Amino acid sequence: MKQTLLKKIEQREIIVGVVGLGYVGLPLAVEKAKAGFKTIGFDVQNKKVEMVNAGHNYIGDVVNEDLQEIAANGMLSATNDFSFIKDVDFVAICVPTPLDIYQQPDISYVKSSTESIAKYMKKGTMVVLESTTYPGTTEELIKPILEKGSGLVCGEDFYLGFSPERVDPGNLIYKTKNTPKVVGAIGEDALEVIAAMYRAVLESDVHPVSSPAIAEMEKILENTYRNINIGLINELAILCHKMNINLWEVIDAAKSKPYGFQAFYPGPGLGGHCIPLDPYYLSWKAREYGFHTSMIESSMMINDRMPEYCVERASSILNRYKKSLNGSVVLILGIAYKQDIDDYRESPALKVIDILEEKGANVRFHDPYISEYTYEGKGKNGEKELTKELLQQSDLVIITAAHTNVDYDFVQQNALAVFDTKNAMKAVTDRRNIELL
Repeated sequence: MKQTLLKKIEQREIIVGVVGLGYVGLPLAVEKAKAGFKTIGFDVQNKKVEMVNAGHNYIGDVVNEDLQEIAANGMLSATNDFSFIKDVDFVAICVPTPLDIYQQPDISYVKSSTESIAKYMKKGTMVVLESTTYPGTTEELIKPILEKGSGLVCGEDFYLGFSPERVDPGNLIYKTKNTPKVVGAIGEDALEVIAAMYRAVLESDVHPVSSPAIAEMEKILENTYRNINIGLINELAILCHKMNINLWEVIDAAKSKPYGFQAFYPGPGLGGHCIPLDPYYLSWKAREYGFHTSMIESSMMINDRMPEYCVERASSILNRYKKSLNGSVVLILGIAYKQDIDDYRESPALKVIDILEEKGANVRFHDPYISEYTYEGKGKNGEKELTKELLQQSDLVIITAAHTNVDYDFVQQNALAVFDTKNAMKAVTDRRNIELL
């Protein structure tokens, strides 16, 4: 089986299946197709299926022309019919792994996708989970479902592995194609073949590890490392405000050291599909072993509290202008979880708005990339333009995303007060009405 698959990879005869056509799955499907592998995308959302088949792009990290070309020439197609799994040789599972209402892992999408794959999987298939999850998922959850549903034996009839996604929306340098890939698999043969499959597609290095659990923990480490360091900086931001010290200047000074320091920055909270969620997966799994990840949990508490802290600071700023938060008009600048993208998954701005409205503020928002959003079942429309009138009618402007296409001098000149949680206005000279996080 190994030699057959290696030969099919070399001759570009492998048919690829990608389950989940979101921020991870669609870029991966596009790269597989561009590399010469006929690719089928699977998604339960009919709208995504229709857009892919029509060559219409909806992910910022995908080049429009690339999608149009591979959809037109038949190298990439999409469907919601999982029976086509029978036609593929390589399946990548790229579905969401959110938290439930109890802040515990929700792996229902992974489980249901795996069950659908197992019904139609044939002998000689490679299956790789790319969705971020807790260590042990591939061997403890995926493997038994595939074996039971297909009647096949892992390592003898099919290969199974884990290769964590490393997608950074909006990154102008590192995309799916040129970001190094970690691969772990069950058995040496599986590792060799799955790694070969990724090497045939990517320009970057493929780093093999000894087991899926190593690869799963590696992904958790990447984002927990960032979570803890951001938690440290957020805690220092609260302290530095009390001490009347500019933390942003402190960080710039620390960055001058050429070794032993990596800069992290404070903000209104954590957003995106990984950093706010991954540490919860590890903490949840650790409890199975009677272990509490105290440092990780402390950083999560600090980061989770930042939206509430920002609202407290906003109220304090309004008080200095003899205004109450209740009844004030607050303009939020930036809904995206990071600058210059249209992704608002887990964005702290949404939580800030929610708390502001709970306390009686009249909240408006403007984001050049996002005209509307839905959060916890409620939709909200944004202001189409950042006008002089909009700024002057606002009692407070809170900057929650540092988009580079916003005229911050214009904001400063027309706003009564600005609370800049991202240091987006660092180049603005007149700072009389600006307060930093």
